[in-house]
Amino acid sequence: MSEPVVESMAQVRRHLADAIDRARRDDTPTIITRRGRSEAVLVDIDEYRRLRAAADQLEEDWLNRLADEAESEGTDGSVSLEEMAAMLRAAP
Repeated sequence: MSEPVVESMAQVRRHLADAIDRARRDDTPTIITRRGRSEAVLVDIDEYRRLRAAADQLEEDWLNRLADEAESEGTDGSVSLEEMAAMLRAAP
């Protein structure tokens, strides 16, 4: 992946097709700013899917480690993996 290009929202609006082509063809993300602050990133859909799958796998691995640790400590006050996942997703 190439170093990201930083553009304002106005620039991206004027040249959206170029930003999409750059993400897809050149594997170069675009960081979109608003009032000088980074707000979003435009990436190729395949890169997004890869990142999403990696994040999901990391979350699953972490939850499994927590469940294994809890299981090794005994069952008093324990919850199922599904209950733990639901509680973590509901937390702010």
